[in-house]
Amino acid sequence: MFRTRLMSGILLVIAALAVIMTGGVFLAAVLCLLSGIAYRELTKACGLRSAQGGISGLEIAGCVMILVYYVMLAASLQWGIMNLYLTMMVVIVAAFLAHLFVYVFTFPKYRAEQVMASMFAFFYAPVMLAFIYLLREGFAQGRYLVWFIFLSSWGSDTCAYAVGVLIGKHKMTPKLSPKKSVEGAVGGVVGAALLFMLYTRLVINVYTDAALPLALAAVLGGVGALVSMVGDLAASAVKRDHDIKDYGKLIPGHGGIMDRFDSVIVTAPIIFIGIAMLLQ
Repeated sequence: MFRTRLMSGILLVIAALAVIMTGGVFLAAVLCLLSGIAYRELTKACGLRSAQGGISGLEIAGCVMILVYYVMLAASLQWGIMNLYLTMMVVIVAAFLAHLFVYVFTFPKYRAEQVMASMFAFFYAPVMLAFIYLLREGFAQGRYLVWFIFLSSWGSDTCAYAVGVLIGKHKMTPKLSPKKSVEGAVGGVVGAALLFMLYTRLVINVYTDAALPLALAAVLGGVGALVSMVGDLAASAVKRDHDIKDYGKLIPGHGGIMDRFDSVIVTAPIIFIGIAMLLQ
C-alpha cells in the first residue's frame, strides 16, 4: 500500500507541474474535469444518487453549471470578455437558480436536503478549486505564486506527519481523525511558514517583481496550513457522517479526487485572497 501511495503521489506531483506550468485554457480544462469528478464524489457521498446509480437531474444541473463556470472564467481571464468577479457572481447565482428549477419542475422527486447537498457540492469543490486557476492566470507572477497553494496544503501535511510521527502525543480530534496530534498540527503550521519564507526568498523575490515581505509570507503560510487542516478534517467528517472510507478509487493508494485534494480545495481561495491583499 505504501509503495502504491508513494508512486501515485510522485505521479500526481509530476502531473501538477506539467499542467500548472502550461496554464491557460489547458489548466482550466483539467480543473473543470477534476471539479466534475469531485462534485460527483460529494453528491454520491451525500446520498444524492439512487441505488441504481446513473445521474440525477440535480447532478445534471450541477455538471452543466461546472462547465459553464470554467468556460466563463476562461473567457474572462484569457480573452477579457467579461469582468472576472461579475462572472463568478453571475454563474454561482445561475447555478443556484438551475437547482431551484429542477427542484420545482420535478417536484416531489427531490427533497430540499438533496437540493442543498447538490449546491453544497457545487460550491465546495468546483467553485473553491477554481481559485488555483484564478491565482495562476489572474496575476502576472501567477506561474510562481500558484505553488503557495500546494506548499500550504501538501507541504504542511508532510511537515505535520513527520512531526506527529516523531513527537506526537496529544490527540487533536480523536473522534474524527485519531492519528492527528496537536504536535503534528503545530509542526504543520511552523513548517508551512518556513516553506513560505524559503520559497519567497529563493523564488518569488528573485524571479518576480512581487517583492513579498518574508514575515507576511510566513503569516500567510501559517494561516494556509491551519485552513488546510480544517479542509482535511471537514472532508473526513463528511465521510464519517455517511459511513464511507474513501470518496472514490480513481487514485491508487489515495482514493478519489476529494481524498487527495481535500486540503487543496479549501486552501486555494485563502491563498488567493492573501496574495491579492499583499500585492494590492
